[in-house]
Amino acid sequence: MDLVIGQKVAYPNQGVCLVEERRERTVGEISLNGYNLRVLGDNSTIFVPEGKEDNIGLRPLITPSQCRKLIDELSNDFEPCCDDWKTRSKEFFDKLHSGDVFAAADVLKKLTYLSFDKKLSFREQTMLEKAKFLVVSEIRNAGRAKDDTTEAEVVTRVEAACNNHRETELKAMSAAMH
Repeated sequence: MDLVIGQKVAYPNQGVCLVEERRERTVGEISLNGYNLRVLGDNSTIFVPEGKEDNIGLRPLITPSQCRKLIDELSNDFEPCCDDWKTRSKEFFDKLHSGDVFAAADVLKKLTYLSFDKKLSFREQTMLEKAKFLVVSEIRNAGRAKDDTTEAEVVTRVEAACNNHRETELKAMSAAMH
């Protein structure tokens, strides 16, 4: 992926970043050319060596049509998640680190659903907050107006997906009893 100063990109598990400058950086005795990225969520910076953008998983932000698809997808039902917390935790970790905002949305829906039935562990609560941050920041920066309603809309749609999922589970249980 070729980076351009002023471009916004998605960095796996960090969210939306702004390409600020191209610079040379010395690490030990090695000089590297690369880019400084500003993480918009916390204003920190990340140096990405030139030619390593794809290895790191940098990608362009989703398009406006993908953004609409993501927003629509947030209220759709989802597959049940694994009951084993270790397997579930690894699956969620991998999805958040993949850089795929649709995978982050899946984690958001599943952890929100789990939070309705029980108090999430510290690790799961942290993943839930990270997933919500990744989804909201991508929607806000992918052509949507930067407004305060984005997060509320995401929460409302995810709650609708959780309600759809609960209805699906209740129907399945009812069918199994008959």
